Amino acid sequence: QVQPVESGGGLVQAGGSLRLSCAASGRTFSRLAMGWFRQAPGKEREFVGGIKWSDGSTYYTDSVKGRFTISRDNAKNTVYLQMSSLKAEDTAVYYCAARLSFSVAVTPQVYNYWGQGTQVTVSS
Repeated sequence: QVQPVESGGGLVQAGGSLRLSCAASGRTFSRLAMGWFRQAPGKEREFVGGIKWSDGSTYYTDSVKGRFTISRDNAKNTVYLQMSSLKAEDTAVYYCAARLSFSVAVTPQVYNYWGQGTQVTVSS
């Protein structure tokens, strides 16, 4: 059992930055992949990026490459999503998810555990 808990959402102006945190607890993390997803009103949940806990490899969707950075802190069992150069279209509820696998996946259905989500609103 893994329980991700997100924090750090809020309101920011376009061009600004925000950092989301995802604290995960409940089991060992060597065979775990973490994903960040977002869902805007009326849209499907989409993959933002992910990280392999085993070696820290990161993956991003094209729309956030160069603007978003995912990292992890092993001692705190926490994954971060650093968001910069934010745009109005980044506005969404952001979710952290854990997958019992070595591999990051872009499909939300294959993730086993989900956080409650945190709202990010970018004003233009």
